[in-house]
Amino acid sequence: MKKHLFLSVLLLQPLGMTAKDVKIASPNGKLEVTVKDNGGLATYSVTLNGQPVLLPSRLGFKADFADFTQGLAITEDHPGSYSGDYRMWQVKQSNISFKANTLDVTFENAQKLQMTVELVVKDNDIAFRYTIPRPKKDNPKCAVITEEVTSFCPTEGTTTFLCPQIDAMKGWERTKPSYEEGYRADAPMNTRSTFGQGYTFPCLFHLPVSKLSTLNSQLSSDGWMLISETGVDGQYCGSHLSDYHSGAGYTIAYPQEGENNGFGSTGAQIALPGATPWRTITVGETLKPIVETTIPYDVVGPRYPLNSTLSTLHSSARYTWSWLIWQDNSINYDDQVKFIDLAAAMGYEFCLVDNWWDERIGRERIEELSKYARQKGVSLMLWYNSNGAWNDAPQTPRNIMNNSIARDREMAWLQRIGVKGIKVDFFAGDKQETMKLYEDILFDANRYGIQCIFHGCTIPRGWERMYPNYIASEAVLASENVFFGENAAIQEPFDLTLHPFCRNAVGTMDWGGVIMNKYLSKDNKDRHSRKTTDVFEIATAFTNQTAVQCIAIQPNNLQELPQHELDFLKTIPTTWDETRFIDGYPGKFVVLARRHADRWYIAALNAKKEPLSLTLNLSEFGVKNLLADEADKKGNITGSAVLPIKADKKGNVKLTVQPNGGAVLF
Repeated sequence: MKKHLFLSVLLLQPLGMTAKDVKIASPNGKLEVTVKDNGGLATYSVTLNGQPVLLPSRLGFKADFADFTQGLAITEDHPGSYSGDYRMWQVKQSNISFKANTLDVTFENAQKLQMTVELVVKDNDIAFRYTIPRPKKDNPKCAVITEEVTSFCPTEGTTTFLCPQIDAMKGWERTKPSYEEGYRADAPMNTRSTFGQGYTFPCLFHLPVSKLSTLNSQLSSDGWMLISETGVDGQYCGSHLSDYHSGAGYTIAYPQEGENNGFGSTGAQIALPGATPWRTITVGETLKPIVETTIPYDVVGPRYPLNSTLSTLHSSARYTWSWLIWQDNSINYDDQVKFIDLAAAMGYEFCLVDNWWDERIGRERIEELSKYARQKGVSLMLWYNSNGAWNDAPQTPRNIMNNSIARDREMAWLQRIGVKGIKVDFFAGDKQETMKLYEDILFDANRYGIQCIFHGCTIPRGWERMYPNYIASEAVLASENVFFGENAAIQEPFDLTLHPFCRNAVGTMDWGGVIMNKYLSKDNKDRHSRKTTDVFEIATAFTNQTAVQCIAIQPNNLQELPQHELDFLKTIPTTWDETRFIDGYPGKFVVLARRHADRWYIAALNAKKEPLSLTLNLSEFGVKNLLADEADKKGNITGSAVLPIKADKKGNVKLTVQPNGGAVLF
């Protein structure tokens, strides 16, 4: 009820109390944040080009020693500036430079205790967090943050692209939440989340602000906003957004009590002085700032140096994976040899051996398998269950990654036999206990020169910069579901034209496979069919961003695919020096340009039921060839071809992308 009364409370300012407001603008002056202490409540609002993006929204939190949600007054404000230059290898851009304005606003509550809101504002990005000084008295020196009132109140008429948070300990073998629920596109804000638990980050919003854009284009009536968080480590819990409440918007929600099998606090335990993670807001007149944002990395820093033995691996890397199509029965020595040979034939760097390898192959034979792989120029990655006590997933190896003694022993063994990466699964939750486990696994793996991929997990929150041996997380309804059921196969084009604008915009995403089988079966003849074209699948290697990409090619594909597709699959890069948004709409189509070294690739996906006709000016990219689907007069896909690009004198290229099809210009 209090949330619904929020705006009314703002109007009931006590007599004699003068509200103070402080403003901060982006370097170009277009994005502005106003912070107020109206009626004893801390609030902020956001405008772009003078038009409202976020209406007055709450700031503040409750701790065990103090309440910073009411009775607040601004006592100090300190403006400043912030810039940075850094290099990344796992994300959408390699050399990142940014400039921002900053503002620290200190609030004091009725007991004269303080909190500070730190704001960083770029031309299209806002990041803010709370810092808490140690009280002037000797105690407390630590605090428990029990809840936040931080809220986000978009303007009326905003529509949403959101993924619901599921109840704790639900799903297969009680392994959820794992950020694997389906998205709704363009839903009204007052649509109740599927499970009543709110929404997982990131959260994408379409703003109905007709005057927001200064552009004279078909996008002039559009505005877009992406909300997420970054900088979460073992010192805090992960959070998500609540359901929408009229007049109060969305609020920050902490983990559910039942997560992690009920063990651990739903809040956060921190030392004082201390700080919360950063909440991030990216706003654009178009989708370009959403796709290209680097705010998850701009406000965090490395927690440890990269192990020197991993530095040579920081180039494009691909892996084969038997389990996606051949499933558990493929976890045997002979089948894994086939996928190692496949990786070697394609020039790929890794082969992932999935669950049950310790029981079905055995540790001694895994050592032999790793030796065989290295002789072929391929390194193994091995799957692990993170679990010991928080769900019922039976897959082994178990009870290793959750125990520091067993984990250290295992990492030493992995290093000795030449394994270069691990995939750890079934985390299920956002409690501080779970965040600490991610951090511990990453740190220990780095000591032994091992890279990490997480599945059945939460989204990364700046981890690519914080933990330099971190590769990617699943945290999405991924490719295995295309195998499990035809509905997911039908949904694949929608999903993969959505994620560049939300899930993949804030962090690397191991969706798990460029699927080249026509049918989701080992013999490529039965079960349900793939609903996308070959070129759609190949193009996803460019639109899905992760530095170690799964190319889920099967041994039979070497004989079945046309040679030009095989040749292209052999040369796919996975690390990017630059990414640019060209065109698209979430869930309908996407066109992205990515540069690897001095070569540009432009990839397009079409989720519509009709051909997509585009006119693109590509003169600056230097692309000369087109990998495209071929269709007959009735629209039936007959194959694919590599064609020369034909541009007019102005550099415009007319491109047709088939339904559930794709294109790659290179």
